[in-house]
Amino acid sequence: QVQLVESGGGLVQAGGSLRLSCAASGRTFSSYGMGWFRQAPGKEREFVAAISWSGGSTSYRNSVKGRFTISRDNAKNTVYLQMNSLNPEDTGVYYCAATGDLIPTAAVAYKYWGQGTQVTVSS
Repeated sequence: QVQLVESGGGLVQAGGSLRLSCAASGRTFSSYGMGWFRQAPGKEREFVAAISWSGGSTSYRNSVKGRFTISRDNAKNTVYLQMNSLNPEDTGVYYCAATGDLIPTAAVAYKYWGQGTQVTVSS
């Protein structure tokens, strides 16, 4: 069992930056791949980024490549999402999730989910 708690969301102007954190409980955090997803009002949840258990492999959706960076600190049971050059299309609730697979992009592959943190980017 893994419990996930996101933090770091907020309101930011376009062009600004935010750093999301996801703190995990449980001693097996380092064995899970981790992902970030987001959901805008009226839209389906979409993949943002993922990182393997070791941190050696990462994956990003095309629209965030070069702007977002996913990382993890297994000693702190925490995964991060550094978001730079934010634009209004990045607005949504951001969720972190844990998977036993490598770094899947499909939400169904993730077993544990946090409650989400709101990110709002104003123009």
